[in-house]
Amino acid sequence: MNKAVPGDGDATPMKILVSGATGLVGQHLVRRLLESGHDVTALSRDAGDATLNLPVRCRVHEWTPENGHLDGSALEGIDAVVHLAGENVGGGRWSAARKRSILRSRVDGTRTLTDAITRLPACARPRVFVSASAIGFYGDRGDEILDETSDSGSGFLSDVCRVWEREARSVEAAGVRWVSLRTGVVLAKESGALPRMLPAFRLGAGARLGNGRQWMSWIHVADLVSLLVFAIENQELQGPVNAVSPTPLTNRDFTRTLARVLRRPAVARVPRMLLRWALGEMSSVVLASQRVIPAAATEAGFRFDYSDLPLALTDLCADAAKELRLEMWIDRPPQEVFPFFADPNNLEAITPRILRFRILRASEGPIHEGALLDYRLRLHGVRLRWRTRVEVWDPPRAFVDAQLRGPYKTWRHTHEFEELDGGTIVRDIVRYELPLGAFGAWIAGRFVEHDLAFIFAYRRTRLLELLG
Repeated sequence: MNKAVPGDGDATPMKILVSGATGLVGQHLVRRLLESGHDVTALSRDAGDATLNLPVRCRVHEWTPENGHLDGSALEGIDAVVHLAGENVGGGRWSAARKRSILRSRVDGTRTLTDAITRLPACARPRVFVSASAIGFYGDRGDEILDETSDSGSGFLSDVCRVWEREARSVEAAGVRWVSLRTGVVLAKESGALPRMLPAFRLGAGARLGNGRQWMSWIHVADLVSLLVFAIENQELQGPVNAVSPTPLTNRDFTRTLARVLRRPAVARVPRMLLRWALGEMSSVVLASQRVIPAAATEAGFRFDYSDLPLALTDLCADAAKELRLEMWIDRPPQEVFPFFADPNNLEAITPRILRFRILRASEGPIHEGALLDYRLRLHGVRLRWRTRVEVWDPPRAFVDAQLRGPYKTWRHTHEFEELDGGTIVRDIVRYELPLGAFGAWIAGRFVEHDLAFIFAYRRTRLLELLG
């Protein structure tokens, strides 16, 4: 078997297996790898959910890591494995049962993958196994500067990371290069720490946590994805790698910087006792001081695009709009699929009946650039009127409609149609912003995300029934 060799550059596409592909980092990584021409397979507990949320070109292989078995076909011809799966540490209070679940989700999944790799013939094994880890490995260390040679700390997360990395490292005995990325606070628009902070900060109610003197080690999601790709391709990188910006700073300085970028005050403080009361043992995640530097990555030649926090936050906070991106494949060419969308009456057929969607008025004749569409719907018992205008009309490749009047502050829906294997990738890219700014996002943001997920899941099902 001829295996692609990581480090040979973009000229040699690789076959890459990614677990945790539907998570925040996983979705960014899958898109980057596909854009670079690589062949990507995602491991997922729920193949239906993964198919809905990942690009069409990403294959999906269902697995249940707790059962200790992975079908060998998932690893067939794979050049690199990126293991990101694991239960969200910040998803709720740490009961004894939840701590066991957090540990098992990392250890069982890692062991299942490494066992499957070592069972393969030597010539068929992937060249590299890149596994997630966390700077929780170091524990609470005050002002101490920490690099990859620093000892582990104490506490629950330190214990989890030690066991996690030990399981991942077992592939070295099978001749597979091993890299564990000890990730800090990941800053991204879609989810994670930053979206949880932004509503309060945008309302001028941002606050430092505790005394604010604890060090925060952070990384922009784009840099984290670049570092994952770097770890796959750079054969000299091995062992633990701190996936953090080279400029850690205290929580007090982080709070001031975010407030300054948003041009809002942030003078409040959340007392440690209140955090411990609200979060229990999990408060250690936000109160631990970890001044971590990415020595291994920088020594290997990795360059950060967002090493400076003001630059990173400006990039992530400049646009308050949310983005929804979904793909599906229909077994018909674009010349047959596009006309379905050119008929506004078909909108009713692919909209959930519970919304009572009705077209009130449409521009006469076929849809064209500048065409107007008026309709009404009922959402959570509230009757809404909506008017959209077609801003781009490029059959059979794409069209764009934007809200002129309706429930959103802004709404722009891009429809793309790309030919693939005799069929069509139907790609929806929706950018929207709620009214009332930060207050509207705080009050209704999660409800709107849930509603849109429901509407587009229904839309997908109906399109497959009608066209598939």
